Order: sequence, then structure tokens, then C-alpha cells
Amino acid sequence: MVISQGKLMNIISKTNKNNRQRSRKLLTLTGITALVLTGGLAIQSANAQWYQWSRLTGIVYTQSNIPTPNANSILGFRRDALGMLTPLSTPFFPTGGAGFPNASIVGRGPFFITAFASDQEVIVNPEKTRLFAVNSGSNTIAVFDIHQDGSLSPVEGSPFPSGGVQPVSLGLAGDILTVVNQNLLPQIPSQEASDSLPNYTTFRVTPKGRLIPIPNSTASVPRGSLPTQALISPNKRLLFGMDGGTGLLRSYQILPNGRLQQSPSSPQQLPPAAFPPNPIGLTLGLQVHPRRPILYVGFTLSNQLGVYSYEPDGDLHLLRTVPNSGRAICWLVTNRAGTRLYTTNPGDNSVTVYDIGRDPSTPVEIQRVVLRGEMGTGTAQLALDSTESFLHVVSQPAISVANNRISVLRVNRYDGTVTEVPSSPQLIPSVNNSFPQGIVAN
Repeated sequence: MVISQGKLMNIISKTNKNNRQRSRKLLTLTGITALVLTGGLAIQSANAQWYQWSRLTGIVYTQSNIPTPNANSILGFRRDALGMLTPLSTPFFPTGGAGFPNASIVGRGPFFITAFASDQEVIVNPEKTRLFAVNSGSNTIAVFDIHQDGSLSPVEGSPFPSGGVQPVSLGLAGDILTVVNQNLLPQIPSQEASDSLPNYTTFRVTPKGRLIPIPNSTASVPRGSLPTQALISPNKRLLFGMDGGTGLLRSYQILPNGRLQQSPSSPQQLPPAAFPPNPIGLTLGLQVHPRRPILYVGFTLSNQLGVYSYEPDGDLHLLRTVPNSGRAICWLVTNRAGTRLYTTNPGDNSVTVYDIGRDPSTPVEIQRVVLRGEMGTGTAQLALDSTESFLHVVSQPAISVANNRISVLRVNRYDGTVTEVPSSPQLIPSVNNSFPQGIVAN
């Protein structure tokens, strides 16, 4: 399906109109019930509840990932108190580069779901004043300033060379930005690709947002490794990565000068339990506990969650694996308190919730929710908003990219379980065979 950006936003606008009608009906029924049951006191309670809900508005960003030169963009949405997404008044912000097409990756040899083989394609700094995004199809990184109304403006000089071929993931440690260059795209010019290995490389971020390459900071990995993620430890001193194509777990120390130094046990082969018989070497998803030296790893092919401890120098030790009832566990996120861990499972379009509060080293599954929309290879990256009241999931259906979407789930503040909101999902129709990648929520 090939449509223009303008038609894309018209479709999204029509979808939003239907969602608003559903939300209004829900609010009306809720209000009537409250009045009948408790009269005037209920009105006061409803007003207080609405005041609390009104504080839960925020901004959500994803990347359109359009493969056409200079057509890639960041899509911005305002989320209201009920979780409904509405495009910003300026709905998309050009990145100055290109994404990569779905069809060029899916079905390519053993990497049959590499459309999803990366995380952290879009990130923001802790102050939520600056946004970074990959241009996977043009080997650059876009950097934006975030304004109070959610709009974005590129910093001077953006986009910047990524230091390799096909950037797919970003990690920020203070003013050090790490870029993962995957180097798997078939459409990259052969000479450029042959001269460059997949790598992790770092940049210094200036106060104005410019990216300055750090000399001798590039850590290359073998061709075909399929590095997927640049995960930064809570103390900003370690970088964790996964070679999805070979099943190797990597850890690096981030030195004060910004260079990367591989940790003693790196790279570390994943345990046999991570793969079923006749492995094809595809493992995705890394996340760190926010308060304990624990690393969680998604063992995609065996539907398990791996749990590792790590030393101050990044040395890793496998503690155990626990089952996941979803299919093809991929990307992971934890809440700030370190009591809940959420996973996406593309194989059955679901989200799994784990209790990690009682014992972070032994996650216990407490919920699995199948999201609305097309089944099959679907759920991908996920993000909690800054209040941790909503969980947002980017989905990329394998059967029809016209049904790309963002799903929004409300997080129960008492037990951390999730419920998909009535207006979800927000459709993002494909442009030139594109599928969205990455998500952040303020």
C-alpha cells in the first residue's frame, strides 16, 4: 500500500474521531452510573478522579521508518487521560534520512523476523528535552530538541553519520551516545557494506545536541552477528548488547573517555536452554533491573526469560531461566520501582507481566494479555510513560503492513497488571511498505 504522508494523517484522523466517540460514550455511562448510585458525593469523587486523570496526559513518539530517501520521520501523538492518542498539530517531523522496508528483511534466510530485531530506535534524554532516532536506511542519526508542546526541531547539523552501516539502536549514558550499527540491509551499496562490520560505536553529545565521534571507540563484531540493542546500566558505566544472530551476550565498560572496553566474560554464549533443537540463533530483548545488578534476557525461540547477575566490571553470571506463556518473547521493560517487568511476544501479539518485586532474580508471570488487531508476528517495542500509568506497544503485523499500530494499555497502580484502553489500537497505515520502529512516551 503506497500513500502520501497527507493521506496517512487523514486516515489517522478518521480513526481518532471514532475513538473519541467511543471514549465519550464510556465517560457518559460512567458518569450516569455514579450519579444514580451515590448522588452528590459521587460527583465530588468523580471530579477528584477526573482531576487525577487529567494529569496523566502526555506525548508519544514513534518512527515512521519510511524507506524512501529523506522521507523518514518521527510521528508525534498526544495521549489524553483515557489513553487515546491524537496526532499533534504538526503530526510528523522529518529526520532527514531513510528507514528500511519491511519486505527487504522478512524471510531473509534464518533471520525471518529481523523486522523486529532491534530496540531503542528512538530515545529521549532523562530531562525529556532532546530526542535521538536512527535512520537505518541512510546510516545517520537524527537529533531533535523537544519543545513544551511536544513539537520537535532538528539540532544544527542533524542528521549525523552513524559510524557504520544500518544503525538500529541507541543508548545514552550522560553525554555519551552509543550507536549499534547492524549492517544487515541488502539494499546498502555492496562496497560500503563490505568495508564495514557490525559495530558498537560512541559519540560525545555537545550541549547543543551535535554528535562528535569519539576516536578509537568502535567495537566491531563479526559479520552476521545481528547486534540488536545498546542497553545502558543504571549507573551509566556499562553497556549490554546481544548478537541475535549467533546467540552471544556482550558487555562493555564505558570508560570516562567514552571508549568501550569489553568485559572479562564477554562475549558469553547463551545456555542451551535458550534454544530449541536445531537452533537458528535468534535471541532478542535485554533489560536491566533499576536497583539491583540483574540483567534480563529474552530467549525468543524457547519462550523463556533468562536472568543474569553482573559484576561492576560487567562480568555476567547466569542465575536461571523462567517460562513465558507468550510466543516468541522479544522486548522487555521494567518499572522504576523494579517490581514489574513487561515483555512483548510477537508470535501471538501479546504482552506478559512478571512480578519481580518479591525476588528480582526469580520473575513470576502474573498476566498475559492478547492485544486487539491482527494476529501473527505483531507486538514489538514497548514503553511506559513517565507516570507509569500507561504502557505503549508498537505492533507490526506480518500479514498486512497496512495495519501497523500503537496499542495503549492502562497500568493498574495496585498490582501492575494492564488493560487495553477502549480507543486502542491507533492505526499507522504503511507508506511505501514501511513499518514503525521504536517508541518513547512522556
